[in-house]
Amino acid sequence: MWVRNRYTGPGGGLYTGPGGGLYTGPGGGLYTGPGGGLYTGPDSSPYMSNIPPLEVFLKELEKRNLYHYANIIKNHLH
Repeated sequence: MWVRNRYTGPGGGLYTGPGGGLYTGPGGGLYTGPGGGLYTGPDSSPYMSNIPPLEVFLKELEKRNLYHYANIIKNHLH
């Protein structure tokens, strides 16, 4: 888990106050309304990633003999 995700202070992943990952109000990670982490509706600036799901990404790295990078990711998953 990333350090910022373990942070219990303002803005941290384990913070239950406004803007925190465990906050259920507007802007929080557990908020289901617009701007919240669990919002599933339309968005003018949706999250986009150019990295596929990790299991696919790891296989692709290894297929390209980029084991060093694949291992770095794997070591941080456990």
